[in-house]
Amino acid sequence: MPSLLQHPRTVTANMGTKLTNFGKSLLRRRALDLSCEETRFARCLSTLDLIALGVGSTLGAGVYVLAGEVAREKAGPAIVLCFLIAALSSMLAGLCYAEFGARVPKTGSAYLYSYVTVGEIWAFITGWNLILSYVIGTASVARAWSSTFDSLVEQKISIFFKASMTMKVPGKVLAEYPDLFALILVLLLTGLLAFGVSESALVNKIFTGINLVVLGFVIISGFVKGDTSNWNLTEDDYIAYKNSTNSSVPYPIEKEFGVGGFSPFGLTGVLSGAATCFYAFVGFDCIATTSEEAKNPMRSIPVGIVASLLICFFAYFGVSAALTLMMPYYKLDSQSPLPEAFSYVAWAPARYIVAVGSLCALSTSLLGSMFPMPRVIYAMAEDGLLFRVLSRMNDRTKTPLLATIASGIVAALMAFLFDLAALVDLMSIGTLLAYSLVAICVLILRYQPGTLNSSSQTENLVELVEGEKVAVSGGDSGDEYGNEMEERPLQEAFTVKLLFCPSGKTPTKTSGNIVYATTATISVLITILCVILANFLNKLLTGHPGVVVPCVILTLLCTVCLIIICRQPESKEALTFKVPLLPWLPLFSVFVNIYLMMQLDKSTWCRFAVWMAIGFVIYFSYGIKNSSEAANRLSPRKYEPALQTKRPIYTGAPDCSDMEAGDSP
Repeated sequence: MPSLLQHPRTVTANMGTKLTNFGKSLLRRRALDLSCEETRFARCLSTLDLIALGVGSTLGAGVYVLAGEVAREKAGPAIVLCFLIAALSSMLAGLCYAEFGARVPKTGSAYLYSYVTVGEIWAFITGWNLILSYVIGTASVARAWSSTFDSLVEQKISIFFKASMTMKVPGKVLAEYPDLFALILVLLLTGLLAFGVSESALVNKIFTGINLVVLGFVIISGFVKGDTSNWNLTEDDYIAYKNSTNSSVPYPIEKEFGVGGFSPFGLTGVLSGAATCFYAFVGFDCIATTSEEAKNPMRSIPVGIVASLLICFFAYFGVSAALTLMMPYYKLDSQSPLPEAFSYVAWAPARYIVAVGSLCALSTSLLGSMFPMPRVIYAMAEDGLLFRVLSRMNDRTKTPLLATIASGIVAALMAFLFDLAALVDLMSIGTLLAYSLVAICVLILRYQPGTLNSSSQTENLVELVEGEKVAVSGGDSGDEYGNEMEERPLQEAFTVKLLFCPSGKTPTKTSGNIVYATTATISVLITILCVILANFLNKLLTGHPGVVVPCVILTLLCTVCLIIICRQPESKEALTFKVPLLPWLPLFSVFVNIYLMMQLDKSTWCRFAVWMAIGFVIYFSYGIKNSSEAANRLSPRKYEPALQTKRPIYTGAPDCSDMEAGDSP
């Protein structure tokens, strides 16, 4: 009779097994079957539609406000260099998105990319933060639209609401008054998005076109009325300006003027301005969420991302150059620089043209923030990580109706009640985290064997059936199976030598695992290095040994990891678009994104922790049990008798939950 008390070793083994299974469930990866092109969405978006969507969501209010703020306070005329650096940094992330858009033409953006590469828990974290950034972005742009319109009608709207509906609540959570105008605006656009994607795309193209025409007018006017001497100002010019305004003495020369010339605040000002300008390029990732609505996603998404970033760069570059040519940088208005600049050059009526462009830019930015939000929610709900009811699709409009309505109502309520100034930095964490994970996923997948696309798979799948190796060809007939059966090991034995001297030029499961582990290691090292740089940069520049030594050690370890990755064989899979300069470009993108994340203050990180706690409650109470991948793992495999043999051949959907990223399903 077996003992009722288990041996301690047995209990420990059982606990170890449970922990191992729990860890595997967190890191299970979604299996993709791209052989079937059926989609529940309507494929109606052309490349031009995607470019307009990317430009509209990226080229928002920042072009009308940000240029003046950065030029006056941080960079002066060198703001053009700030936008150049920021554009290059954004292009790094954009190229990674472009490759994944060509590789995985499915709805979900960075959420899906993380799911198929680094596992379920990272996919949930990415998707949950994307939802946060889209909701806050939508609400903040709606309030900015309302504020801009209010200024055109001489503050009559805000005066009325402050007099009749003031909300005097301690703290800075709720707004000074409920913004009914922003609420109605978000609900109207929610209805437009629910009505159909093609109608939304048409409205977006119209507003984006008007915005670009206005910005073209601003750029041409600036170069016509500009004065190149404003890029080479001296201290005497600043003192003469202060004397004319009867300002108090002594003048704040160092703070407001710097040292004059093209770069009055030096390299520090340019880099600080570039960090601020980086957020002006956030928004192009909404193109990646349209994969199942694009007519030709493998071509249109890479072209749309790269083209929209280039258009936005030229717009930002041209407007900032025109602005600093029209008037001295220390005279710029931080809140409304363009109208003041036109008044300075005696073109005051042009301010109304700028106002029209500003409203159009805010409209497209608002639509760009709202468009991807329900699609990410839909993708997560369809996978079971969020409540499945949100994945219901309207048969007539081919849009995720419930996800669109739910996300629109949440964003509308936030715009109606909350003061979003303290929450906007949360957008940055979510966006930068998504950028970093996409770069990591691209790096990992480029060194994996096989392909994600089962329709183009040419390698055979080796199955162990009753102790014997059986080669399975994805779509071959029985005769071809018998003729072409070939044994090939999926994994070679690991040795330290393989880190620097791989056995061949073709990726194997072992080389893929090496890149996977090394990428995880270098990501941790980069994070620690960025924490040190963000908090102790001054000590590093002064040569403090307590900071220099850890930075040197971390840099050397990162170099070793980089060498290991470079030595591994790269996949020869043919793609429509590939990120160049692998692995340098994705790793540099990760470094830039994490460093920018570390620039955010502690209160922002505390709010981020609260948001993540809410997300983890949803995931561990619902998502981990209702995940579609969890159901796939439990479902029995389907076999059918092989022709001319008694061995079964696996023909069902592959269970890739225990496979390494990039392995042939």
